[in-house]
Amino acid sequence: MPLKHRTLVGGAVACLALLSATAVTAAPWFGPGDPRMRHALQKLADRGHLDTTVTTWPIMVGSIDAGLDRNRASQDGTSAAQALAYLRFEQEAQASPGFRATFTLSGTTETPYLRGFEGGPRESGEASLLMEWQGHAWALGLSPTYAANPQDNEDWRFDGSYLAATASNWVFGVGAIDRWWGPGWQSSLMLSNNARPVPAVWVNRRAAMAPEHPWLQWVGPWQLTTFLGQLEDERHIEDAKLFGIRLTLRPIEGLDIGLTRTFQIGGEGRPENSRTFWDALIGRDNGQQGGPEDDPSNQLGSIDIRYGFGIGQQSLGLYAQMMGEDEAGGFPARKSWLFGLDATSQFGGSDQQWYLEHANTLADDMFGSAMPNISYEHSVYRSGYRYYGRNLATSLEGDARATTLGFFNFFPDGRNLGLSLTYAELNAENAGVRASIPDDRVSYRIPVSAQTRSFATLSYGLPAYGGWLDVYAQVADKKIDLASGRQDPTSLGATWRYRF
Repeated sequence: MPLKHRTLVGGAVACLALLSATAVTAAPWFGPGDPRMRHALQKLADRGHLDTTVTTWPIMVGSIDAGLDRNRASQDGTSAAQALAYLRFEQEAQASPGFRATFTLSGTTETPYLRGFEGGPRESGEASLLMEWQGHAWALGLSPTYAANPQDNEDWRFDGSYLAATASNWVFGVGAIDRWWGPGWQSSLMLSNNARPVPAVWVNRRAAMAPEHPWLQWVGPWQLTTFLGQLEDERHIEDAKLFGIRLTLRPIEGLDIGLTRTFQIGGEGRPENSRTFWDALIGRDNGQQGGPEDDPSNQLGSIDIRYGFGIGQQSLGLYAQMMGEDEAGGFPARKSWLFGLDATSQFGGSDQQWYLEHANTLADDMFGSAMPNISYEHSVYRSGYRYYGRNLATSLEGDARATTLGFFNFFPDGRNLGLSLTYAELNAENAGVRASIPDDRVSYRIPVSAQTRSFATLSYGLPAYGGWLDVYAQVADKKIDLASGRQDPTSLGATWRYRF
């Protein structure tokens, strides 16, 4: 771990030590990467059994405990039975006090270009050991990982490691954990698990309960999470910081409203004082204080909404996300859009999750005049909205249009099957690559020219060798031309996990 990361972690640990006297319980969470867990939580929420927000991941176990009406859910018969059973199983496995560990081994012939909520390996080979301990006041995870032939020249990393403690209804943490902010299944326009997790200190609510004050109860269960992270050296502005904040409200049953801001700030040769941070936070940016070189940050803002409801014995959700690269009149400008719907069904004793999603990351293309090479780029932070060569939001990158039809089948014995079909226009305006690439040892996964590609992704999970095995394949109709070179169209891989 680089020195600057150790300094960040060390300072946060010292702050966390002050919380142990008032902490009431450690606060584990469910992170992105498990589509069955997401299906279970969304279905319970859409059918009125779980009153908490479901578009901000990680989702705190405290929010689930506070918002779940188990009696009402158990009366929903077979519709909610598998969702409840899986939630109970994972809570016992991941949220029980004491020590637990998971060994993970993965390999792939080619790192898949498309990554969705399901995640998957980021390198051609990885071996990791996640050791976790949960007590009444603390939660600790240590995850040393070795990567073979890494695309970012980092053989060893500690992604997934964390230290967290609670004070009242707040969780204070430090570490590198995956996040997914938004309602999409294939993409998030703001923050996803596409890039490696950024080492950060963070604060969020332990349980997303409604305010007690009668004048504020209309907002319903709400979640607030914020973090400050340290980006890598190998970028145009070295040692830049990444700040993120997300507020999610649930004013009526089934309706989630998310408000998100992220920005890159500071770094070598850039101001990092409180005034600069405040200017970035309130949006006093985009050359308002002079030329582009005077911009305090590279900022993004978004609004997303998801409405889910029961329909017969199943559920249906409609969602949208709008992301703006800049600000105009207090609102995001130079917009990208994402629209989708998801639904559940039950056939043959299995639960199914379906989704249809369209994303357009070409700024102002959907409701205006297209502005290429804007989304996820910046005139000062010229490596863009990326971490070790991967976009911090969608794997589609900027200037893309893509439509995905996805499907998961969750068998009653625990096995699962996933299939998605994506039609994508990458670098749709053939605007080249604007991003600065200061280190050729880091693979920047940016399409270099206009290219239309069709993708099919298949996954299957089953018990194997005393643990759990996920096998997958992703096939494109042609090779993909990226800034790091041409990528083969076929990727075959597997991940094996063993819990003990």
